[in-house]
Amino acid sequence: MSEQAKVIVVMPAYNAAETLVDTYKRIPPNEVDRVILVDDGSIDETVAVAEDLDLELIVHPHNAGYGANQKTCYIEALRQGAEIVIMLHPDGQYDPNIIPQMITAIYEGRGDFVLGSRFLPPASALSGGMPRYKFWANRFLTTIENLVMRTHLSECHTGYRAYSRRLLETVPFLRNSNNFVFDTEMIFQSHHFGFHFAEVPVTTRYFNEASSISFWASMQYGFSTLWVAGRYLLHRLKIWQFDVFRQPK
Repeated sequence: MSEQAKVIVVMPAYNAAETLVDTYKRIPPNEVDRVILVDDGSIDETVAVAEDLDLELIVHPHNAGYGANQKTCYIEALRQGAEIVIMLHPDGQYDPNIIPQMITAIYEGRGDFVLGSRFLPPASALSGGMPRYKFWANRFLTTIENLVMRTHLSECHTGYRAYSRRLLETVPFLRNSNNFVFDTEMIFQSHHFGFHFAEVPVTTRYFNEASSISFWASMQYGFSTLWVAGRYLLHRLKIWQFDVFRQPK
C-alpha cells in the first residue's frame, strides 16, 4: 500500500453535541486526510456543533439506526477515494490517539480489519469504568464468536475499527442490519471472505455523556449476535445460505 494512501475518519453520530468537539480535537491532525460525520437524525444540537468544525457533514432526515449510519459513512468514504477508513464514535469513549497505530497495522499488512480492543490487557475495560454486566456479556459473546470462527480475538464488540478499502469493497455490508448487530455482521463477514484481523489496545472512558444502550437493548443485541454466529455456521456448513455471506456479483 502506498505511503500516500488516503485516510478518512468517519463518525456515526446520534445526540453527540456534548462530546463531539472534544473527540474531534483529539484526532491526530497529521494522520488523517478528512473527517466525515454522519448525523442520524439527532434531536440535540449535534448538527449545529458539527457545522462549526472543519469536517464534512451528512445529515440523515430521520433516525435510521446505527448500522444504517455506518453504511452512509462507508459509502461516502469510498466515494471520496479512501484507502483506509477509521470508524470513531463521537461520544468521547474511545481514545483517538491510537489512530496512527491502527493506520500502521493496515500499512504493514497485519490486517485489513483493525479493532481497538478494550481488553488488552484483559482487565483494562473494568479499569476504564465498563459496567460489570457488560464486561461479562462481552467476555461470553467474544468466547462464543472465537469458537465459531476459530479465532483468538481479545474482543469482538468494540465500536472502534479501521478497515482497508479492499475489505469494504468486498464485504457486502449494504445487506447488513440497520441496528447495532451490524458490527457483529462485519466481523463474521470479514472472516468468511478471508480477511485478517489485527488488534490495537485502547483505553476507554465511561461517563454520563457517552452513548450507551440500555440493559434490555443489550440483551437483544446479545441474542442477535448469537443468531449471526448461527447463520455463519449454517452458511459455512452449506445447510442454509444467507445473503450477508454471499459473494457480491
